[in-house]
Amino acid sequence: MKAKDIFTGTERALPGKGLRGEITVPGDKSISHRAVILGSIAEGPTEIYGFLEGEDNLSTIEAFRLMGVRIERDGGRVSVEGRGLEGLSEPEDVINAGNSGTTTRLLLGLLAGRPFFSAITGDASLRKRPMKRVVDPLRKMGASISGRKDGSLLPLAVSGGRLNGIEYRTPVASAQLKSALLLAGLSAGGETVIEEPEKSRDHTERMLGLFGAAIRASGNSVSIKSTNRLRGCKIIVPGDISSAAFFLAGAALAPESELLIRQVGINPTRVGIIDILRKMGGSIEVHGGSEASGEPVGDILVRGTRLRGADIAGTELLPAIDEFPILCVAAAFAEGTTTISGAAELRVKESDRIAAMSECLSAIGVRNTETEDGMVIEGTGGKRAAGGSVKSRGDHRIAMAMAIAALMTEGGVSMEGAGCVDVSFPGFFELLERTRVE
Repeated sequence: MKAKDIFTGTERALPGKGLRGEITVPGDKSISHRAVILGSIAEGPTEIYGFLEGEDNLSTIEAFRLMGVRIERDGGRVSVEGRGLEGLSEPEDVINAGNSGTTTRLLLGLLAGRPFFSAITGDASLRKRPMKRVVDPLRKMGASISGRKDGSLLPLAVSGGRLNGIEYRTPVASAQLKSALLLAGLSAGGETVIEEPEKSRDHTERMLGLFGAAIRASGNSVSIKSTNRLRGCKIIVPGDISSAAFFLAGAALAPESELLIRQVGINPTRVGIIDILRKMGGSIEVHGGSEASGEPVGDILVRGTRLRGADIAGTELLPAIDEFPILCVAAAFAEGTTTISGAAELRVKESDRIAAMSECLSAIGVRNTETEDGMVIEGTGGKRAAGGSVKSRGDHRIAMAMAIAALMTEGGVSMEGAGCVDVSFPGFFELLERTRVE
């Protein structure tokens, strides 16, 4: 599969008075990745419903097809004929992860314990993103991984082999790091124990349990024992709260909004965006009570109101770390000043998200100051900004956040490189236009 050029395409998002209607959002990106990975190494069929047809998730599918797994896709339904842990084949070509850090880091953990050679690369953006945080503990488990700058950057080569379980305390809370080590732990002798300073999203732990892995979680710690067998199963993927976040914030900050988002994943490790918007005065109701494949699911009703600036610190930001760009937009049109701190890791995401959001907000007329680990944003108090032109930097979340910002501008926002939204939210611009109140 040839990776899509995510730096192309220009979109113009228009001003509006709010967002109205009833919508669903695409399936959860994180859960979609993990369903394909575990389905591929399980024995027997796995049926996935609600799969996110984004570029990142398609990269994961192509990676396992290279390793001999039969995967058929019909829209959001994906059928995986699992080959078992021992059934994966050495890929005949380099695995191209495109723009997907999740594909790369989780595959590094899995491939480290497989008895064959593999190589992983990605697009220009992914080749700049740091991999040492995952490579170092995998090497402690006995993995043989080499690459640029001593394994810090893609491309990376993995000579898989026998691993040993370790006890490892992660330097930061990171679901990708934790998941990579858990996947390595499936092939490692003994037990692998991972402890985080704060609990990161736990989709991998939940899903490993569904597939029959010997996994235990307690507080910020999780452990797994090696296994020779996972069992294929049915996975229903709920709507992605990170995708819903753009519409949540857009409806919350625009006065004439009333928007219902149905069947969204409300995993407690992912709902920080709701907590923060409520802290800022947002009117958000969550109606839960159902579950899909071990994940809590609910409907979210948002009404427009006047948001207030707030101080948002590291531990509070962690469950909403992916939502930093849209939180910056919410702050931009709130009353008073918002200070966001503890977000230093965002400088090594798809783009330097702190620098990118500072630049974008300035471009549309919102005053802000970039700090080492966050931003200070002077809200307009609900007044419209001028609007203008911005660059996505190939970052899907930057592009979508600035499309929402356009609602509260006089002249709209033109985005260069808007094609990157297909990484996680195909159809985003069409859905935004359908719900926008003129």
